[in-house]
Amino acid sequence: MKVLVIGSGGREHALSWKISRSPLVKQVWCAPGSAGMAEDITPLPQSSNITDAAAMADLAVNLGADLTVIGPEAPLVAGVSDALTARGPKVAGASRAAAQLEGSKIFAKEFMRRHKIPTAPFTIASSPSDARGALDRPYPAVIKADGLAAGKGVVIAHDRSEATSAVEAMMAGSFGDAGRRVVIEDFVPGEEMTFMVIADGERYVSLAPTQDHKAAFDGDQGPNTGGMGAYCDDGIMSRLGGDTLRRRIEREIVEPTLAGMIAEGTPYRGVLYFGLMVTSGGLPHLLEYNARFGDPETQALVSRMQSDIVPLLLGDFSARVTWHSGASVCVVLASRGYPGGFMRGFPISGLEDAGALPNVKVFHAGTAVEGGRFVTNGGRVLGVTATGPNLSEAIARAYAGVERIHFDGMHFRRDIGAKGLRGPSLGA
Repeated sequence: MKVLVIGSGGREHALSWKISRSPLVKQVWCAPGSAGMAEDITPLPQSSNITDAAAMADLAVNLGADLTVIGPEAPLVAGVSDALTARGPKVAGASRAAAQLEGSKIFAKEFMRRHKIPTAPFTIASSPSDARGALDRPYPAVIKADGLAAGKGVVIAHDRSEATSAVEAMMAGSFGDAGRRVVIEDFVPGEEMTFMVIADGERYVSLAPTQDHKAAFDGDQGPNTGGMGAYCDDGIMSRLGGDTLRRRIEREIVEPTLAGMIAEGTPYRGVLYFGLMVTSGGLPHLLEYNARFGDPETQALVSRMQSDIVPLLLGDFSARVTWHSGASVCVVLASRGYPGGFMRGFPISGLEDAGALPNVKVFHAGTAVEGGRFVTNGGRVLGVTATGPNLSEAIARAYAGVERIHFDGMHFRRDIGAKGLRGPSLGA
């Protein structure tokens, strides 16, 4: 079969790479993809307007794609999945209506409240004056832009002054229209976990848990980013609560979400991401939904996945999903200044040396080719991903790859996966 992947970042490179390894697949395109993906699949750089639903549907039909996999959130919110479904090709991606779970934080929080899904208490504000009363509260507090902000529209405010500044900046347009309304919610202490499922409306299959590292700097310091790295191993679940925690997540969060979407006339079909906070008592609270695979969690996830991913994307859940033993780790190499302003066009060296290391794969997130060599072309530039027989070894292999790569202003966290090296700490 032939598969079209929509998107151009590290997640899409990882998905394309994993899909290309399926015995069911003979051709993989990525629209627009990037030159860095060409080693694994065929990029289509001319197909750059990925939120144009009609154009993406035309592309899939003209290519003869048997399956289209939508990577980023913006095409889902724009209705690309709906346009593809109307034209006939199989699509792995939520409908526009279902993607509201990510497209609007306000919709998502109100949905959680309607369906009694455990989440932090919250207030919605449509203007700075609306927010003033809600900001008279215990701190820290969390301020979220309502709309899509590339994973950066969340501020943890430690006092009223920080909260006021965050609200005013968002409503003044720091994230465009995404921040015209905001959610102000209680801060839930604990440890974050990403739990993803693939659903067909009623049934679902759970994937291995992962842990993202959202803050820009070591020790979870600095502003939120789209993600500075992630790891995947069985220890995440066992350390935070084991099988008891998994059952609670599925029974109290996953299943009520899918049932709620059916009840509201928008069955959820596709990948659904649950961003969780697990408290010291081992209780899961839902922080956010994403209507697609996480980034950079996907890089770690697919590297550890032993099963063929293609049947899952087609909605075939008949076979058990299996995972390689051990762990996988993705370390993001970012441009200086990210998640704020950054410069582009710096030459990248060491890619071949890093990729030649055993059990190391370098996924391209924001690169381009100039003068016959790779240069930086984004805030998140590369995702150096490694597998190992245990988390410690996977971390060492990933950072061995990082050490071989260089570009001016290269920034990365040095503590990806460090939490996983601790013993049981919360609900276990």
